[in-house]
Amino acid sequence: MFDIRWIRENREAFDRGMQRRGLQPQAERLLEIDEERRKLLTELQELQNRRNAASKEIGAAMKAGERERAEALKAEVAEMKRRLQALEDAAREVEEKLRAALSELPNIPLDEVPDGESEDDNVEVRREGTPRAFDFEPKEHWQLGEALGMMDFEAAAKLSGSRFVVLKGDLARLQRALAQFMLDVQTREHGYEEVWPPLLVRDDALFGTGQLPKFAEDLFRTTDDRWLIPTAEVPLTNLVRESILPQDALPQRYCALTPCFRSEAGAAGRDTRGMIRQHQFDKVELVSITTPEEGRAELDRKLACAEDILKRLGLPYRVMLLCAQDMGFSAQITFDLEVWLPGQGKYREISSVSLCGDFQARRMNARYRPQDEKKPRFVHTLNGSGLAVGRALIAVMENGQNEDGSITIPEALRPYMGGQEMIGG
Repeated sequence: MFDIRWIRENREAFDRGMQRRGLQPQAERLLEIDEERRKLLTELQELQNRRNAASKEIGAAMKAGERERAEALKAEVAEMKRRLQALEDAAREVEEKLRAALSELPNIPLDEVPDGESEDDNVEVRREGTPRAFDFEPKEHWQLGEALGMMDFEAAAKLSGSRFVVLKGDLARLQRALAQFMLDVQTREHGYEEVWPPLLVRDDALFGTGQLPKFAEDLFRTTDDRWLIPTAEVPLTNLVRESILPQDALPQRYCALTPCFRSEAGAAGRDTRGMIRQHQFDKVELVSITTPEEGRAELDRKLACAEDILKRLGLPYRVMLLCAQDMGFSAQITFDLEVWLPGQGKYREISSVSLCGDFQARRMNARYRPQDEKKPRFVHTLNGSGLAVGRALIAVMENGQNEDGSITIPEALRPYMGGQEMIGG
């Protein structure tokens, strides 16, 4: 969320950022609301000063025996109290109107983010690894899984409807192995602290990371007004909400494996077969809390941490810099990792790594106290997948498939599979 004072002082830059996001200029509308708010606050302050002065005059009049004047002043103070209440209500209403308007606006892209309207305008940064040359027609993951009898979409549909899956046997074990492998690498080698967070959160947590109020339809809500998390970014980032951290406590790096729940409200007709786009999926999430000066370097570090998993699994991938209108709501800049899926013959997203600046911190009131400074500053937040477990399973299956339908397990995962080298066959 934005500081209205910054918008007032940087009106053109703000409107330019909104236009890059595909929105009309917003500054004039916001500053009109802010002007109304400031006038009400000024009037409120002046009236409070007048009431305080009149209250003192009542005492002086009573002391001087000027009863008639004292009664007139009391009547004036009573009227001012009624007026103050009306002004306070009006100011509160305008304050909420301004807050609501600001809360629905996305973060401003950094200068290095390319302009564009969709994923077609994203920029490929580089490719890593060479896709395997098959001497047979590679299958998609759902074809492999169903043939093995270890991936059951029909059973899941009976239980829960569409966009769910039941994994069995060695594929269930491989999913667990992938998650454990990712956690071990990120915590033991890359310095992330493992967290086991709640899967149900309140409105404030989702507001803090930017999912609410604008994206409620993408979420699942419980009957007691809690929400199932769409990503562990929500509870991990909110660990520092309403806090003032010492500078020497930064950076903080958190890691969590959780189920994630998304309604996929805007995905009708997309990826209806298989596990690519589901209502429930597992993900290892990486969150960092840093100072403003360290934010950009932390982004590069986080991206490398996510890439490390793909490299160890021997999966070809590419790095994409997202354009301004394809980034997430809270992001200043986002890099996607897209893994090669031979069954589809294309690269598909497996991780998004984003720098949010102080956008989320303002919504959470998360700050730190710089050394040798009295006034606290807002932290900068980052998040990224390290990785999406289900999509990693898909990639391992499709890249490791053999002509007979068996799947070769990557060497990095074999210790987590009891030394097993092959599934099926």
